[in-house]
Amino acid sequence: MPTTTATPEVLAALHNRATALRIESVRATSEAGSGHPSSCASAADIVATLFFSVMRYDPNNPKAPNSDRFVLSKGHAAPLLYAAWAEAGLFPKSDLLKLRTLSSDLEGHPTPRLSFVDMATGSLGQGLAVGVGLALNAKFLDKSDYRTYVLMGDGESVEGSVWEAVEVSRHYGLDNLCAIVDVNRLGQSDPTMLQHDMEAYRSRWAGFGWHALIVDGHDLSALLGAFDEAARTKGRPTVLLAKTYKGRGISAIENHSNWHGKPLAKGEETQKAIAELTQQLKPNGAMPQIQKPAGPTQATPTVGQLPPPPYKPGDSAATREAFGVALEALGGVNPAVVALDADVKNSTYTEKFAKKYQNRFFENFIAEQNMLGAAAGLAACGKIPFVATFAAFFTRAYDFIRMAAISQSNLKLVGTHVGVSIGEDGPSQMGLEDIAMMGAQPGVVVLYPSDATSTYRLVELAANHKGMVYVRAGRPKSPVLYGADERFHIGGSKVVRQNAGDVLTIVAAGVTLFEALNAHEQLKAAGIPVRVVDLYSIAPIDRATLMDCARATQGRILTVEDHYAHGGLGDAVLGAVGAEGIKVHKLAVRTIPHSGKPDELIDHYGIGARSIVDTAKQIIK
Repeated sequence: MPTTTATPEVLAALHNRATALRIESVRATSEAGSGHPSSCASAADIVATLFFSVMRYDPNNPKAPNSDRFVLSKGHAAPLLYAAWAEAGLFPKSDLLKLRTLSSDLEGHPTPRLSFVDMATGSLGQGLAVGVGLALNAKFLDKSDYRTYVLMGDGESVEGSVWEAVEVSRHYGLDNLCAIVDVNRLGQSDPTMLQHDMEAYRSRWAGFGWHALIVDGHDLSALLGAFDEAARTKGRPTVLLAKTYKGRGISAIENHSNWHGKPLAKGEETQKAIAELTQQLKPNGAMPQIQKPAGPTQATPTVGQLPPPPYKPGDSAATREAFGVALEALGGVNPAVVALDADVKNSTYTEKFAKKYQNRFFENFIAEQNMLGAAAGLAACGKIPFVATFAAFFTRAYDFIRMAAISQSNLKLVGTHVGVSIGEDGPSQMGLEDIAMMGAQPGVVVLYPSDATSTYRLVELAANHKGMVYVRAGRPKSPVLYGADERFHIGGSKVVRQNAGDVLTIVAAGVTLFEALNAHEQLKAAGIPVRVVDLYSIAPIDRATLMDCARATQGRILTVEDHYAHGGLGDAVLGAVGAEGIKVHKLAVRTIPHSGKPDELIDHYGIGARSIVDTAKQIIK
């Protein structure tokens, strides 16, 4: 990376760019009547140095290949980011005055509606993990020389997710990753924990194996030198610990408490601040020359056809194992597929992929939050990340899932060990809320295969779907129902048992589908014909088939699921057909379960064949 010489002309130019960013941030937030101008002002010198001297990017094409990446983890400083891109020429500065309005994508916190944003930020503590994904992509996948810069706030560095990312970055030797902590001393309601104890910050980051540099965040020459040193540091990531002052350059608010998230009052207060900043401009501060990246060096990879599933009816296999088989097969036909694990690959069967495609597999150890954030970073680079862990452990990373959904990130999440059917491990390991959790997020596809063949095909569909997908996979082995030629689609279902005189529709998925099939035989022997639906796609849901079945069975539906009652399969079915007057009866896990054998737990908690038969008889009466 070329070194910028800190000549008086260069320093004057960067000073003026930083001052302009402060002025535009004040203007925009005052016009909006909300925002965080003081947080923008503290980081303006850092951002100006990066955007107008250090980073290589095309101002007119933010997604250009090989461009350096910038992640604003302290998303509340969004006006500063917007001002930088306007200053670079991407859009008119007049657009900044539309900040936080319905007619503009310059929102209160950045989202990927904007071409220069890879991941929505604003829920603090997530940006560094995203940066890890961006840096992993450059170092191990694309073999690109682009660098990733993540601007963080000092307050968010208390978040545990930050230190997960710090650990994983060191482990992978991400010398192409540079974090910058804007140590402005003041949080939202109180001073930060360490305030301006810069040595305490340095010792913590250095203790985690990072190259840690303390720098005056308002000294442009020092910033240039620190970024140059970061670029020359090999084998480990670098953090710039920038001592700054909140509200820098605006005497009325600089280093004063109670100015977080408060704009200057429109009118005299704003005019006074802008006048003060304007007086700070220096002569001979011409616009610096932005360095553009080299052109792309890699051709678009060819995606092949997935081979047929290696199962036949009568076989027995766990759906989690079928996921592993499908993932390994995907790795062979689609070079964009990557996998991430959190020390459970021998249980989720991602180890199959890991052994065959080591360069596309990233072990995160027990750091689920970083795993999700890094996956989002990889997805922003055009990769198709499969992220697998026990369904219960996705709850730890749910805020990352939420932000990825806001970003419409192309993540594929696979939760294994779901429900009471996992058996002896007990309730802490039983994913019993995951359908509710994933289905609550906008645009997330939720799939729940019942056998190995459907799992294999649904994993293939997940890889080809643009957007976030959650696949629910079970621990125990189950019979293979479907032949290799059977087809599935997102938003579909299968009617696996039906007769003209059916008096009830039973809707199930996963392990409870087999309980429903068992109950079907028992009810048939008792002279009670029922229909059974495999609802393998929960979101979107096959409303048309459900309505057809309900009408054919006297408006009666019984759902059965290995999930808590709230927000699961039953509620999804009720939401689809309830407005039409269809009566939906729900069997689900309604108490915190206990350890035990899978079969006895399924029966004990009222989701087994015995409960289905008893409930069906009561409904029909």
